[in-house]
Amino acid sequence: MEDSTPAPKEFISLASMAYGLDNRGAELLESLEEGRAPGSDLSPATGRDNRSKASQEPFSGWRTLQPALRVRRFCREHAQLFRWICTGLLCTAFAAFLLIACLLNFQRALALFVLTCVVLVFLAHSLLKRLLGPKLRSCVTPLGHSHLIPWFKRGLALAAFLGLVLWLVLDTSQRPEQLVSFAGICVFVGILFVCSKHHRAVSWRAVSWGLGLQFVLGVFVIRTEPGFIAFQWLGNQIQVFLSYTQAGSSFVFGETLVKDIFAFQVLPIIVFFSCVMSVLYYLGLMQWVILKIAWLMQVTMGTTATETLSVAGNIFVSQTEAPLLIRPYLADMTLSEVHVVMTGGYATIAGSLLGAYISFGIDAASLIAASVMAAPCALALSKLVYPEVEESKFRSEEGVKLSCGDAQNLLEAASSGAAMSVKVVANIAANLIAFLAVLAFVNAALSWLGAMVDIQELSFQLICSYVLRPVAFLVGVAWEDCPVVAELLGIKLFLNEFVAYQELSQYKQRRLAGAEEWLGAKKQWISVRAEILTTYALCGFANFSSIGIMLGGLTSMAPQRKSHFSQIVLRALCTGACVSLVNACVAGILYMPRGAEVNCASLLNTTLSSSSFEVYQCCREVFQRWGGGTGCCLRAVPQTPWQWVPVPQDYG
Repeated sequence: MEDSTPAPKEFISLASMAYGLDNRGAELLESLEEGRAPGSDLSPATGRDNRSKASQEPFSGWRTLQPALRVRRFCREHAQLFRWICTGLLCTAFAAFLLIACLLNFQRALALFVLTCVVLVFLAHSLLKRLLGPKLRSCVTPLGHSHLIPWFKRGLALAAFLGLVLWLVLDTSQRPEQLVSFAGICVFVGILFVCSKHHRAVSWRAVSWGLGLQFVLGVFVIRTEPGFIAFQWLGNQIQVFLSYTQAGSSFVFGETLVKDIFAFQVLPIIVFFSCVMSVLYYLGLMQWVILKIAWLMQVTMGTTATETLSVAGNIFVSQTEAPLLIRPYLADMTLSEVHVVMTGGYATIAGSLLGAYISFGIDAASLIAASVMAAPCALALSKLVYPEVEESKFRSEEGVKLSCGDAQNLLEAASSGAAMSVKVVANIAANLIAFLAVLAFVNAALSWLGAMVDIQELSFQLICSYVLRPVAFLVGVAWEDCPVVAELLGIKLFLNEFVAYQELSQYKQRRLAGAEEWLGAKKQWISVRAEILTTYALCGFANFSSIGIMLGGLTSMAPQRKSHFSQIVLRALCTGACVSLVNACVAGILYMPRGAEVNCASLLNTTLSSSSFEVYQCCREVFQRWGGGTGCCLRAVPQTPWQWVPVPQDYG
């Protein structure tokens, strides 16, 4: 009878599994690298092979792999050298490519040349800082204790003030409307100081440096030719870059839907831009740019590392994503620092939405400049409204690190960025549906109530156009354009900036199409100056619907501080709204018309197929010269398209 006892099961020792399953190939390579025969079993006591010679003979053929292993070991030992050689070859190839491109057509290669120079400057600065930084720091440190330093700072401040006054006197003599914008800055800053939490603790260094940096950035972007051209070029490149979204959205939705329907035309841009931003974060490029901007503001304004990093991050990401940069430190930040974080979120817009607004037709250079200029202004006004009275733990940037995200590779970063944008797109679509529906209902109710007391066409926009008209005037908008701008400011504050920018784009399209300025009692478009100032004034998330978004985002990161967040969120909202208005005032001081003047005589004598803003301006100029009206008419010329012909009002 056979033994029915079951054979014992074969168990795998956990000790043998500690480093993974048995891999004979890996053991073979390791043994050959160590210079011993594969399969040998050295005795710990004697150091001799316990196996018989016969058992080693089958592995004697593997000795031919030793030259390959020596090469592998050599490559491992000289990996740094090979890395430097590859980097040198790539740099040489790029230098040769840049040289050939410049020789063929320097104007075409100018953008690449400028970007290369900027990168070289930063690399040289980093190298000099590493080599000469300690020596320069040791030389400068004794000077910091000099008694002349306070007098030097006072003299510098006095010179800056006198220079500003002199510049205003000389510059506003040609354009007096700029003084209104300067008065607007004084009014808004004065109101915020009156509402300050601690009047005597205000750091005027932070306030003055923040407003000064904002003004310098504005001068560079608006007044200087290199700055204007650079931001104009950057805006054009972003528009070209965003046009690639159409390749993906047309494939998914079809060309007809993409061309005709708003949701399929604008919202996919947010998906594309979010994907790109996620890739840039994975590569570390965004962190590098944010750190450089934060360093500049921290050195000049004397703010702490965490609050400065958050505000610098708001230039590129939204109000809920920027605090993620400082999430580990949020629980230990002071109330003043938390107020800065909130104000920075309300005073700027996200990079993904920037692309959507550019697709509306809003001036790209103005949007980019407004987002950059808002960062130092947000820090300044936040420190004015809620000064620091506690001891911060983050005075030095040492120990404050920025992470590169959770993505393990480039593809995962791109995929996660696109996936995260789906929530943003859904949120925007839902808010647009809800807010526009509520606005239509409110307007219908107001119209019904107004009809009872013989007030025709009463609406939310009409109320805002009266209530916020002084605010629009202080920004620097001409009085005849103030009702429209006040209406847009009200939509931005009580609904959101997305709807306001969409309305602004419609006014701009009517102006470019050459529509009549007035249709009955309603203005159809506003001036170019008013459009630019409104673009700056609307650039921010400061609206009442963002309160819940801000509280929800910060509370999820630091739940124990929910009461602190709720305590200062409304104050931060008002401060963020004033940051956008001060930004618009700075643009109003610096704005000057650009572009070549239109030759009306030659324009009106040519055959045109459609109207335009230039044609409308020329017609109005001619009619004003004749003492007539402000319109044009069309006449039919045989065998030619329609031709614009100026005709006086009393023409029979």
